[in-house]
Amino acid sequence: MPYIASKKDHITTIKEVLTIESQAIMDLVELVDQDISRTVDMILKCKGRIIVTGVGKSGIIARKITATFASTGTPSLFLHPSEGLHGDLGMVTNSDIVIALSKSGETDEILNIIPSIKRIGAKLIAFVSNVSSNLAIKADEVLCIGDVKEACPLGLAPTTSTTLMLTLGDAIAIALLKARNFSSEDFAIYHPGGSLGKRLLLTVNHIIEITKRNPILMHTQSIKEAIFTMTESGVGATSIIDINGKLIGIITDGDIRRALGKQQNLLDIAVWNLYNKTPLSVKKEILAVEALNTMETKKVDVLPVVNDENEPIGMIHLHDITRLGF
Repeated sequence: MPYIASKKDHITTIKEVLTIESQAIMDLVELVDQDISRTVDMILKCKGRIIVTGVGKSGIIARKITATFASTGTPSLFLHPSEGLHGDLGMVTNSDIVIALSKSGETDEILNIIPSIKRIGAKLIAFVSNVSSNLAIKADEVLCIGDVKEACPLGLAPTTSTTLMLTLGDAIAIALLKARNFSSEDFAIYHPGGSLGKRLLLTVNHIIEITKRNPILMHTQSIKEAIFTMTESGVGATSIIDINGKLIGIITDGDIRRALGKQQNLLDIAVWNLYNKTPLSVKKEILAVEALNTMETKKVDVLPVVNDENEPIGMIHLHDITRLGF
């Protein structure tokens, strides 16, 4: 019967793999020298794009490095070397830099595209373990990941080597990010669909353009009219304005509920008897996350949105913001 590992064996194996790979990363730290500094400077001066290429597991890591570069301000594309041999080398220009990933430095598909890369005039950077390999010899810059011991007990499956290439790519991307003073606002521009993008880009104006709600009532109108206005808007509140159209207060359905039983003929009295005369409000230009912070701090669910003349132009509800993923 085949041997079936116990749970204890699983834990031992996992710890061994993590130890091997983490130690390899620490060993890579010791290999960092001026070569990587020259590489970062070369990329910073690049007028084109960074083309990252690799085969198999190295190709998967190349795709991840490409994505990290692109999302942190370094224009980048992935090139499959086999596809490159059949026309995709047309994406490479003499203003670009090609980063080739190959542990052995002898990957046929990568070596076969080097003559064309050189003829085009693009620079070549190699991520390799063997600095005497053909890829390393033909590269303009070589970043060595060292004499790697794979975590695979057979020494065959790329494990430690791909971890080191990925880590090295991340490190270069962050060095470039810092050198370019790439900010969280810049990051948000490239990630408009993510939560960070929403927090840093979405304004109150975006919300009121979507909801198109602006319940307004004159201070002389009745509570009954206020209820009709709230019901029509579906927001549970209405802004109160004076004869000049300026915001002077707000009344909510909660205000009306609390007044029931305390006031006779409640529906017929004017809202000026009941509304909040010190309303909070926001401008349309502020970020939605700032409006959310105000709501949470002041414990309110709605906020009138006003223009520079303090005229109500919209109203936002807490749910409008949380619905967007904040």
